[in-house]
Amino acid sequence: MAREIISDEQVEQEIQELQSSEFVKLAAKYGRVKKKRRMYLYHLRQQEKAGRRLAEAGVTIELLSDPEFLETEF
Repeated sequence: MAREIISDEQVEQEIQELQSSEFVKLAAKYGRVKKKRRMYLYHLRQQEKAGRRLAEAGVTIELLSDPEFLETEF
């Protein structure tokens, strides 16, 4: 079964129609939301790793309240 060959004009017309489709907009929004949640997950994982390293170095939340302590480097 051969595919139908469509002209450049037909390609452009279909692109215009699909860009205004509510279904396309819905799918695009869904993709953005999923990507944003995944990026948030990666961010939380990085924060957990950093927190574990700080805890292993003996840093506590109470220490972070001390302005003198904040001047030290890790």
